[in-house]
Amino acid sequence: MEKNLTSGSVFHNIVSFSLPYLFSYFLQTLYGMADLYIIGQFNGVEHITAVSVGSQVMHMITVMIVGLAMGSTVTIGKAVGAGRRDAVSVSIGNTVSLFLGVSAAVTALLIFLVRPVVSVMSTPEEAVSGTVIYLLICFAGIPFITAYNIISSVFRGLGDSKSPMYFIAVSCMANIVLDYLFIGGFHLGAAGAALGTTLSQTISVIVAFLVIRRKRTELSVKKEHFRPQKRILGQILKIGVPVAVQDGFIQIAFLLITVIANRRGLSDAAAVGIVEKIIGVVFLVPSTMLSTVSALSAQNIGAGKPERAALTLRYAVFITTAFGLAVSVATQFVSGPVVRIFTDDPKVILLGGQYLRGYIWDCIFAGMHFSFSGYFCACGMSGISFLHNFLSIVCVRIPGAYLASKYFADTLLPMGLAAPGGSALSVAICVTAFILLENGQRKRRDE
Repeated sequence: MEKNLTSGSVFHNIVSFSLPYLFSYFLQTLYGMADLYIIGQFNGVEHITAVSVGSQVMHMITVMIVGLAMGSTVTIGKAVGAGRRDAVSVSIGNTVSLFLGVSAAVTALLIFLVRPVVSVMSTPEEAVSGTVIYLLICFAGIPFITAYNIISSVFRGLGDSKSPMYFIAVSCMANIVLDYLFIGGFHLGAAGAALGTTLSQTISVIVAFLVIRRKRTELSVKKEHFRPQKRILGQILKIGVPVAVQDGFIQIAFLLITVIANRRGLSDAAAVGIVEKIIGVVFLVPSTMLSTVSALSAQNIGAGKPERAALTLRYAVFITTAFGLAVSVATQFVSGPVVRIFTDDPKVILLGGQYLRGYIWDCIFAGMHFSFSGYFCACGMSGISFLHNFLSIVCVRIPGAYLASKYFADTLLPMGLAAPGGSALSVAICVTAFILLENGQRKRRDE
């Protein structure tokens, strides 16, 4: 289960750790698309809308849980790198205790607020009842969603990115089977989709526990390790809370940009919606690198090898920049055909191609600042990651999208460029922070 990433080729460690992580993200994307595809085969638009709106809410919650769990990955990774097995056990125990409390509180609160949540999402009247049922079932399953992400964060902190990939693969396959059973067989509509999602997460957690029991490891988590320790919880929350808040804020920004697009008309809204799905797939690589850099750098910092952590960041920036540049250039020639995969409407294809040609450049800059964010999290400075994302969204991304929509009514290209514009600001802030951090460390070594 445990893998030391503080020795050997840095590049090889990045590749061997990131590929299973990338496949995990791909399976999660497939997981989310399966519900919509299957319910579209058996039900009408009101059920499709219910699942679409409900899945947006659940995606935001899941992303924030994953962000909070980043604190556990980094804390455990540092303890592994330092060779402090007792600290690893305490970190794992405190992670479980923390997230048990968080999941119980979040579940109770969201079930109580389910109708206001549906209202805030401006859910069409015909889909309100289906959305409420979908969310009630999914909210009840939050402890299992949380459990899966706890287990995944622990494994990744230990240097194992393959096991979480297997767990999500089991969950994905179970979700597809259960969706066909509940939606196609029992005709439960949106409720069936929610049941499939919740039960498949439960199955993946059970499989994960069975794997943990069967794997041989020198780690031993005992009853006393679950007793909350202020220092350990403080470390987890110091890293995880800014990331969780940042990720939640990013999701809200996406919703606001969707609203801006909706006000331009149906074709514009459809084009932006399609491109967001395409971008979600392309961004699997930058997202993977963020988590890879945080896990690998945390172990190396814990082992007293900050130079390897910095080298990990440099390799990650090179990989994501090269990938982003290749994808961005290629997209300029195939944007229309890519959008055509999702629709036959000529106007949507035209507008979607324009939006995609502008937005896709964000893959370069986002890959860079995602890598920096992973490094800052490993250093225990996730506040920097929050700061540059906040400024990017507030100062460029949202106002840029609004102004482009207002002054360029005939094209979506300028609106698409708002995203890379915001990420360029993030990169500038990240580079500045990294240089200051490096200079500070150099001065302390010289003294």
